[in-house]
Amino acid sequence: MMQQLQKLQEQMELAQAQLAEETVTATAGGGAVSVTVTGDQHCRAVTIDAELLKEGDVELLQDLILTAFNSALEKSREMAANRLGPLASGLPF
Repeated sequence: MMQQLQKLQEQMELAQAQLAEETVTATAGGGAVSVTVTGDQHCRAVTIDAELLKEGDVELLQDLILTAFNSALEKSREMAANRLGPLASGLPF
């Protein structure tokens, strides 16, 4: 059983390392704002269309950033659950 746990731990570590390198991107406002997040929930990039800045609507910009960021985090969590879930189901408990 200890060998199984050690193998499972190695697989989990490998999956977590891969998640740290993989990214997901979400957009808001028809692509005016995009946010890229890693599989371990670190923000890698925020892109804002220059046309949106010309409008000067700060509240709209804030809402779009928030929407894109939350959507990217949700996608990241789903990706992590898909990768780590099968490993967790292999626990002998």
